[in-house]
Amino acid sequence: MARKLTGFDVVLDAARTLPDVDVATTWGASALKVRGKMLACQAIHKSAEPNSIVVKIPIDQREELIAAEPDIYYLTEHYVNYPSVLVRLSRIHRDALRDLLAMAYRFADAKPKKRSR
Repeated sequence: MARKLTGFDVVLDAARTLPDVDVATTWGASALKVRGKMLACQAIHKSAEPNSIVVKIPIDQREELIAAEPDIYYLTEHYVNYPSVLVRLSRIHRDALRDLLAMAYRFADAKPKKRSR
């Protein structure tokens, strides 16, 4: 019988199909990175709820997620200025987590826009 995944193991499992993703640490917490850029990590700041992760996504998409499902996605003052969203792992469906990590992957892997002169 397969064991039930809990905590960050759920995140690792959801990200297993994303290419070039490495398991690393950020600020002493488990993290996922693609070519050195963070996708997600355990939310260790004291303002975050237990069993939450931080996922890097564009701020405009963060606002949409929080508005649509505030029981899953949230933000604390500490994270306001970062392109990221906090996620309650106990509430998010595995498919939604997989989609969110794919969104973070595209965001992290995007080429910087060239500035016009």
